[in-house]
Amino acid sequence: MSEPMIRNEPLPPRVVSVVPTENYKLRLTFNNGERRVFDAAPLLMLGVFSPLKNKQFFDSVRVEFGSIAWPNDIDYCPDTLYLESTIE
Repeated sequence: MSEPMIRNEPLPPRVVSVVPTENYKLRLTFNNGERRVFDAAPLLMLGVFSPLKNKQFFDSVRVEFGSIAWPNDIDYCPDTLYLESTIE
């Protein structure tokens, strides 16, 4: 299978797996095989992400279209996830 492209440029890595962990962190696996950790705690202060303060809601995260999403149309940019996460 060929790598996804836009305007003949490869897309940055996309999320294939997400596991919520303690302290509002997400363990992410990308389609390039990298495993990374994203700290979502800073998002909790932003209005649109305030429902994530509820840990049960936060834990309902799922992979959607190469990124992550929660109910009620809360999602996060896959490029930003990759750039702001750290290698596990």
